[in-house]
Amino acid sequence: MSEKRQRVFSGIQPSGNLTIGNYLGALKNWVAIQEENENFFCIVDLHALTVPQDPKVLSEKIREVAAIYLAVGLDPAHCTIFRQSKVSGHAELAWLLNCVARFGELSRMTQFKDKTVRGGADSASAGLFTYPVLMAADILLYNANLVPVGDDQRQHLELTRTLARRFNHLYGETFVVPEGMILESGARVMGLDDPTVKMSKSSKSPGHYVAILDDPDVIRKKIRRAKTDSGTEVTATPDKPAITNLLDIYSATTGRSVPELESEYAGRGYGDLKKGLAEAIVETLAPIRERALALLDDPAELDRLLDAGAERAGAVASEALGTAKAKMGLG
Repeated sequence: MSEKRQRVFSGIQPSGNLTIGNYLGALKNWVAIQEENENFFCIVDLHALTVPQDPKVLSEKIREVAAIYLAVGLDPAHCTIFRQSKVSGHAELAWLLNCVARFGELSRMTQFKDKTVRGGADSASAGLFTYPVLMAADILLYNANLVPVGDDQRQHLELTRTLARRFNHLYGETFVVPEGMILESGARVMGLDDPTVKMSKSSKSPGHYVAILDDPDVIRKKIRRAKTDSGTEVTATPDKPAITNLLDIYSATTGRSVPELESEYAGRGYGDLKKGLAEAIVETLAPIRERALALLDDPAELDRLLDAGAERAGAVASEALGTAKAKMGLG
């Protein structure tokens, strides 16, 4: 008898433009593991509402993310792909977990502190403060065993594990306590204009990132303008964060090691490195872009696939939610 497949949950917000960082750090790896596990890959549109959104743009971005999920190779035969807001259990379980979570542990979330540096905590939405609880609900609603996470989400996963254990202690065994799924090829891609910060799809500066749907000539222009370090030697060293970032992107895009790339570009300078990197990115993203744009030409079909995914997800979610409600006396 074959071992039972592990259940995996992950998702991306439909805000901003999905970048090569999202592809190399998450999407590419989801595709690699999809046949081995039972997967729930969500478009977390409720999370996007923690900051103001243009409703028309948000609606377009939801379909865009769905198209990219499919274009990179996620297969509905192996994955349940759906919109978070179409499964009401996410919001309902989040409220139950809000009543188990503690104010102190939410106030220690570093991402909330980071995102309120400019405007201050008093002007932030309550949703931004409590969204780690919604993230916990996303995971626990499917009793996921594994959650692909990057460094910036480890604290939120630990909160999820804490809430699962606390709920189980208070009300009896209910939720699986999930484990982080650290993917070996999960690249951490930094900003092209600032290699000290992670590449963000929500950056206001287009030169900060390469978007998955960028035109090839736009990609070449962005890489050509990417920040470099002093000197001319193409090496990945602590005193060269910009060149190290470009080499890391090159390596993750092509599968070639950084030392191999350093050897190839020895004595050739930053210009040649950027030309080679740009062409490698174009070669990787161009077919994905073409497939995604074709899918976006048929929004009705995208909506049909998302609705079918939501129906499957809802059937699974209703079981965990029903159990949790019953344990709390709401059954």
